[in-house]
Amino acid sequence: MASLLESLFKWLLILSLAAMALAYHKKDRLPGPDYYDLALLKDPVQQETRAKPFIVQADDYIYQITPRYEYELNGVVVSYHDADAIDDVAHHKRWMDFLNLRDICVVWDQNITSQFYKKAHFHNDTWTCWTQWEDRQTGELFNGTQLSNNHILSTDPYLNKQILSAEVGDQIRLSGILANYKNPSNGFYRKTSTIRTDTGNGACETIYVTDFEVIKKANSGWRNIYQGAKWFAITSLVGFFIMLFIAPVRRGIK
Repeated sequence: MASLLESLFKWLLILSLAAMALAYHKKDRLPGPDYYDLALLKDPVQQETRAKPFIVQADDYIYQITPRYEYELNGVVVSYHDADAIDDVAHHKRWMDFLNLRDICVVWDQNITSQFYKKAHFHNDTWTCWTQWEDRQTGELFNGTQLSNNHILSTDPYLNKQILSAEVGDQIRLSGILANYKNPSNGFYRKTSTIRTDTGNGACETIYVTDFEVIKKANSGWRNIYQGAKWFAITSLVGFFIMLFIAPVRRGIK
């Protein structure tokens, strides 16, 4: 019986890993333009604000927020980076920035309807969204004013959960305040961009978020398969090793 279970767990592990590998490559595919509500995917709305400077606490640090504009953004997530990622040594360790929860890179309007977003490659590092394409024709479709990398600031647990639920391919809507902020304890300071035409260092929007919504989830089926396969893989691995140690002992009993 033990040897049978050992074999069963081994094959479950193999099948689970295969399903994980397939789902991993499918779960972040970008759907076609007809999947999205294109009427919402227009330029961000930016307005004057009456908000005064204020302070918030994140982790054990106090941050000073200087509002610049009210802001609303609708876009499709093409890449993101979490500030607490293992390979991120800047946000928490170097800058003591526990307010910037995540960077989210989005595109909208012509970058969707032209299908540029499906032909290009996007990648986020610690504070930048990189865009690459393989041919001149794809590059000619790119509208640089309809892509933004957004430094998302939040201290609200519910909003944090919503923000971290956004994945590649999802259509999102967020609103809040374009703001500069600083950590007085170590002098860390970051300014926000207030135009969509700038590039390079300082071109990212820094948004203190007051509302965040995932309007449409992409690839829900493949993401469910990936999570289910991961659970089966872990369970099968544990079961396999248990049977691996138990089975030889039982075979020796007469």
